Amino acid sequence: MNIVIVGHVDHGKSTVIGRLLADTDSLPDGKMKQVKERCEKESREFEYAFLLDALKDEQSQGITIDTARCFFKTEKRDYLILDAPGHIEFLKNMVSGTARAEAAILVIDAKEGVKENSKRHGYLLSMLGIEQVIVCVNKMDLADYDNKAFEKIVDEYSSFLKKIGIEAKEFIPVCALNGDNIAGASKKMSWFKGNSILSALDSFEKAPPLIEKPFRMPVQDVYRFTGDKNGKRIVAGRVESGSLKEGTEIVFLPSGKQSKIKTIEEFGNKTRKDIFAGCSMGVTLEEQVYVPRGEIMCIASEKPAFVSSTIKANIFWMGKEPMIKDKEYFLKLGTARVAAKLGQVFAVMDTSNLSKTSKEKIDRHDISECQIECASQIAFDQFNEIKATGRFVIVDEFDIAGGGIITELVEDSQGETREQVIKREGKWEHGLVSYNDRVTKYGHSPKLIILTGKSGVDKKSIAKQLEKKLFENGRIVYFLGIGNLLRGLDADISKSKRDEHIRRLGEVSHILMDAGVIVVATASDLGEDDLRLLETVTNRESVFIVNVGKESLEDGLVDLDLDPSTEAGKNIEKIVKLLKLNPLA
Repeated sequence: MNIVIVGHVDHGKSTVIGRLLADTDSLPDGKMKQVKERCEKESREFEYAFLLDALKDEQSQGITIDTARCFFKTEKRDYLILDAPGHIEFLKNMVSGTARAEAAILVIDAKEGVKENSKRHGYLLSMLGIEQVIVCVNKMDLADYDNKAFEKIVDEYSSFLKKIGIEAKEFIPVCALNGDNIAGASKKMSWFKGNSILSALDSFEKAPPLIEKPFRMPVQDVYRFTGDKNGKRIVAGRVESGSLKEGTEIVFLPSGKQSKIKTIEEFGNKTRKDIFAGCSMGVTLEEQVYVPRGEIMCIASEKPAFVSSTIKANIFWMGKEPMIKDKEYFLKLGTARVAAKLGQVFAVMDTSNLSKTSKEKIDRHDISECQIECASQIAFDQFNEIKATGRFVIVDEFDIAGGGIITELVEDSQGETREQVIKREGKWEHGLVSYNDRVTKYGHSPKLIILTGKSGVDKKSIAKQLEKKLFENGRIVYFLGIGNLLRGLDADISKSKRDEHIRRLGEVSHILMDAGVIVVATASDLGEDDLRLLETVTNRESVFIVNVGKESLEDGLVDLDLDPSTEAGKNIEKIVKLLKLNPLA
C-alpha cells in the first residue's frame, strides 16, 4: 500500500517516518550508526529525520525538498511511504508524490496547531481523491502531553475536513522524537485509548483492484518490424485499468477506430493470452488501423472513455506566472498532448477558510474550478472513476505549471457527429487491402490538407499547384474544392445547412484517405467549429490545416498560416516542408 505523509513545514513528517522505520527494525544494517556518527562528526544533534532526508540541501536547511520514499512491512502487508515536502515553495513535489498514494498521514504540530498549509494539504488530499486519512498530532512533548491541546486540534481540524468531504479515520497524539504512539502505546498519554501510527496504518483498506475497472491503455507508440514478412505492427502502452484477452473487440478513442486483438506481445518476442492493469505490453490487431500516440484503447463492449474538446476540472496552479485566458498551454493526459486554453473560471478556492472567490486568472498556489478548452478532442475519464485517465498536467512553455483532475464532461459541438463516427467505424467493411499495405505501396501516409481563409482570398491556385507538386513527387493526390461537392453530392441540400456541407466534405475526404490518397481541399470562411468538425469526421492526426490570409484562428488548431501575396511556389514549399508524409508516420 502506498502511503503519503504530508503537513506544514517543520511539523515533523520526516521524524515520524524515521522513528517508524527505526522502531520496526526496517532500516538497512548500519544505517542508524552511520547517521549518528555523521551527526557527531559535524557536532550536530542526531535527528530521526536524517534517516530520510538524503539530499544535502535538505539536511543543511532542515526541510524536505523532494519526495523521499522508503519501504517497510508489517505482519499484514508491505508499505511504500512517501515523505512529501511541506514548504509552500515545494508544493509541486508534494502534489506529484501524493498523486501516487492510496492513503495519507497528515502531521500537525501540537504546539503550533493548524496552519494554512495544513488546510491546503488537506484540500489537496481531497482533490486527489485520497479518502483514507489519519491525522498525527506530533510534538506532544512540547504541549506537555496535554489532552486539552490534542482535543483542540481534533475539534478544529475535523471540522475543516468535514467541509471538504474527508472524515479522518483517526487522530493520534504522538511524540515522534521519543517514539510515543509510533509503533506502540505511550505510557505518557494513558488518556489516549486509540491506535498507534503502526496499527492505524494496518487498519487502512486497500482499494478495489484496478483490474475490475473498464479497460484503458493509452497508446505510447506503434512499432513496425520491417524484417517481418507480414509487416508486423505492435501497438504499445501501459495498461492503466481493466484486463483484456486475445480476440477482444477494441475501440481507440478519440478517433473511434475499431479492431480486434490478434496477439498480445511481451518484450523479448514473448506472447501471452491476457493483460491487465499495471502491465506494459503491446498488441497486434486483426484489422490494421491507423492509431497515433495519445489514443486510449478501450474494450468495445465496456463503458467507453469520454471524448470532448472541453472539460470541467479542478486545477492546482504551481506556475510562477498566473494561468490566464487567451494564452496557449499544453494539456498532457496519459500519452496525449494537446494545445489548450483556460476557458471559464467558475471559482478560486481559498484553502484557509474554504471561501470561493471570482477571478479571471489562476495565481500561483490557487486551487480553481474551471473549464479547459482544447484545440482538439481528447479521450478521458472522470477522476473519481479512473484516476490515471482522469488527471492531467498543464505545461507552460517547457515547465509543468499545473496539475488537475477532471470532474465533469462538457459536451462540445461535435458530440453528435462523434457518436455517428464511432458507429461508422464499428460497422466499416474493410477490404483485403489494409491501411499498412497502401502506405507501404504508395510510400506515404494519407492526409487531408485543408486550405481555408476569407472569401475572395485565392486558395485554389495554391491548392492546385500543391496537388501538382505532390503528384510530380510520386504521391497519390487529389484536389477537392468544396464547390465540386456543392454542385454534386450536396445538390440535395440548401447552402444554409453549413454543418452538413462540412460533414460531407469530411466524409468524402475520409473515404479518399482510406484509399490511401492525399486530399488537397479548399473551403472559404471555415471557423474553429467547422475545423473541429472536419477533424472529428476524419482524424486530427491526418488533417493538416492551412490558413491563407489574415484570418485569426485559435492557436494550436492551425498548422500553418500563409500570406496570399507571397509567391505560390514559396507557399507550397512551406506546406511540403511541414507535411509528415513518410510511410507509417
